[in-house]
Amino acid sequence: MSKTRRFTIRSKIVLGYLVVVLLFGVVLLILSAQIDVLQKENDFISHHDLDVHNLTNAIEKNVLDMETGQRGFMLTGKESYLQPYDQGLSEWNTNYDQLYALISDNPAQQQNLQNIKSHINRWIEIAGERSVLLKKEGDQDKVLAFFQSDPGKTEIDLLRSQLATFRNTEILLTEARVTDLANRSSTLLTIMYTLWGLIAALSIAAAFIVSGNIVRTLQEVKHTISDISRGGNLKQRIRVRTRDEVADLAHEANQLLDEVQEQNRVKDQLTGVATLFQNPTTLEGLSRLFLSELATMLEIPYSVLYHWKDNRLFRVAAYAGDGEKEHSLGKISLVPGEGLVGQSAIEQRVLRMNDLPQNYIRISSGLGHASASSLTVVPILFEGKTVAVVELASMKPLTEKAMELIKELTVIFGVSLHSTVTRMELQHLYDESQVLNEELQAQSEKLQLQTEEMQSQTEELQMQTEELYMLNERLESQKGTAENAVQELAATAHQLRISSGYKSEFLANMSHELRTPLNSMLILSEILAENKHHHLSGEEQNYAAVIHRSGKDLLNLINDILDLSKVEAGQMEVEFDDVYLDTLPEVMNQYFLKTAEQKKIDFRIQLQGPLPATIETDEMRMHQILRNLLSNAFKFTSTGEVALTISQVRLTDPEHAGQETEVIAFSVSDTGIGIAEDKLLQIFEAFKQADGATARKYGGTGLGLSISQSLASLLGGSISATSRLGQGSVFTLFLPLYRKGHEVPQEEQSSRLFVYETVGATAEERINTSSPHVEPELKNMEILLTPLEESLFRDRQILVVDDDIRNVYALANALEQYGMQVTSAQNGTECLELLEQGGLRPDVILMDIMMPELDGYETTRRIREKLGLTQIPIIALTAKAMKEDREKCIAAGATDYLSKPLNIKDVLSRMKLWMSHEKMEI
Repeated sequence: MSKTRRFTIRSKIVLGYLVVVLLFGVVLLILSAQIDVLQKENDFISHHDLDVHNLTNAIEKNVLDMETGQRGFMLTGKESYLQPYDQGLSEWNTNYDQLYALISDNPAQQQNLQNIKSHINRWIEIAGERSVLLKKEGDQDKVLAFFQSDPGKTEIDLLRSQLATFRNTEILLTEARVTDLANRSSTLLTIMYTLWGLIAALSIAAAFIVSGNIVRTLQEVKHTISDISRGGNLKQRIRVRTRDEVADLAHEANQLLDEVQEQNRVKDQLTGVATLFQNPTTLEGLSRLFLSELATMLEIPYSVLYHWKDNRLFRVAAYAGDGEKEHSLGKISLVPGEGLVGQSAIEQRVLRMNDLPQNYIRISSGLGHASASSLTVVPILFEGKTVAVVELASMKPLTEKAMELIKELTVIFGVSLHSTVTRMELQHLYDESQVLNEELQAQSEKLQLQTEEMQSQTEELQMQTEELYMLNERLESQKGTAENAVQELAATAHQLRISSGYKSEFLANMSHELRTPLNSMLILSEILAENKHHHLSGEEQNYAAVIHRSGKDLLNLINDILDLSKVEAGQMEVEFDDVYLDTLPEVMNQYFLKTAEQKKIDFRIQLQGPLPATIETDEMRMHQILRNLLSNAFKFTSTGEVALTISQVRLTDPEHAGQETEVIAFSVSDTGIGIAEDKLLQIFEAFKQADGATARKYGGTGLGLSISQSLASLLGGSISATSRLGQGSVFTLFLPLYRKGHEVPQEEQSSRLFVYETVGATAEERINTSSPHVEPELKNMEILLTPLEESLFRDRQILVVDDDIRNVYALANALEQYGMQVTSAQNGTECLELLEQGGLRPDVILMDIMMPELDGYETTRRIREKLGLTQIPIIALTAKAMKEDREKCIAAGATDYLSKPLNIKDVLSRMKLWMSHEKMEI
């Protein structure tokens, strides 16, 4: 991997969130500054203006108190009436100074306040102090004269007018400030909405940029893989310019394509070599061709081949030997156990020597010679017996891939060698029989000369003898020809078995390689889709559900390909048992009710009587065929209806002189796009649909109908199809009728109709009226456990043994959500160490089978036999899906078996079964 900094998907998402958080931070700073300014303005109005009004009122009150005290004292002469006067006289200057300081920001108001002060001082001077002094002197006439003239009234009136004007001015200023504050608050709201809109726009833009960057790379990978799958061009590679997890995915996919391409290349080479080996008719010619192919394919410059015959090894061919020095080719013959060649023949194993001494083996050409540094001796076996040994010399040690290819070539050569030797022996026997036949003919001629005198009497007998003799010759000739044909057919059949074995092994290995990463993807996507901790948004939860469904589609495709391979190889098994027809509508309803509701089309299931209660067939295979037919009907129908009709019909059997036979017909009809008449036959071929445009529009691999037709044949039935373009199609599955038990009562033999409408009721209501065994898509993906199940799983010790860290991570995350304690081991050796040295005693062991060093089979055996841990449930996990894998796992000591990719519900179900079983035993 590049050492440059990786910009992962997580980094992109975090960057998007950081941008949003940063924008919110900027907005908060701006808003806090504006709010602080408004708060200061509000405080100014609340304190400053209120103090101004209070002080203004206080000054006016001081003047009124002085006027009131002055008048009371003048009228009564009592000193107590001077108290308000004295208090107002002492306070008004203080209030004036405070008010003058508060309005320092308004010179005009300060000038008005100074005028008020001058009038107050004027009133005190001419009215207040003077009148009090007159009253104290006791001159009543002067007092009366003062009241009559009242010089202070003018000042008081003017003072009240000035105070009112001053107060009104301040009120207007306060109102102006309040209005300005309201305007600024409105402006702040506008700024808030504007910033919110700007943040929303920038957040959406950041989301689109980040998600677009992620989705664009994923789409590039998806389109490349889709092009590869449609075009079948394994030379094409995924090119991703990002440095994130998508690039890692592309790198792994490219490596897988390289391995598949290399395997195909080797397979093609082996097929070509197997074809070439059929041409030579002599042992020497076949051996020279074999050595020549080794030299061409593996660049092996020197080789010798020994043939096992009569308990000795004879040299029959050499490649690049030195003709002038016959001893350079090695010994002409060897006995078993003599030298490396003889020892390899006895032990039936490959012997290798490197760093050979100088001149041990000379490899020469026209220009010179050199010494070989590596020697490899390979036995060639047929049916467990050594038939030949090949000795190879090279300038450098052979690689492991080269050794694997040599082993494959020796297997093919061993078959061809045995066939050639057998053919040569037969030819030798035939030649000897011809010589004996000639000798017998000469002796017959001599006897004929000796019995010429008896020829007349035995002429008739002689003619019969000659006819029999000629007939015998023809029979001998035909016998030889037939034997040769049988041998050739046997060899061809054996080659086909070998090729079929290669294909089956290749599919099994590919299944393992694809299911292993698919296992962790399905488990983790299911955990994300459950969203038990509510960390994901609804949209992100939908993304996880889409990934989970896509993984399941990929798993179905792998299963279809394996099913097709099993059918072609004759390895598909069926199990016949009684199948109740009455349960079929409910089962099909569970599978397709949600699809009908989503597409807003009618779905009808009709049982047309009379029908038997049961038929004898393989229920799983029958359901598989009907699901394929109904899936196609829903896929190609956008309006109208899809119907499944079950009836009993009579068919004419042409193989039994037109005899009629009773069968059960399962007819799937739709109002979809239909199929052209000239395309009806080809849709049952593998990887074929009606046309390329249909495949592009509706998707699919084209395997469903091919597998369904093959399964129908295994069940003793067939599938027919009728269709009209643009009007719909009818696919009918015919299965043999075996009457079991009792038939449907006469009163119930009328036509029964199961109609599941897609309107008028919610999906949840429909599910509640059907069987509890509903498809996962009809329910929430979250697994709900009963309190008993939760207590059963809580604090259980689980040991996960798997060399793929992705599977360990996925399983650990899934199981720990239910309170289980998960311990992991990356291979069989580490597992045994944990159990033996660490003293770990888990409640369940999840054992991967395909592991390096020590595989799951051997690890399980040692746990059972060496460690004696026979009570711990061991559930075998394998991505290979061949029929013998389960038997091998159980034979090794496994308690149960699950194939990858794993469904976490199945894992929990199996674990619950064996935990409950263990608890019952205790």
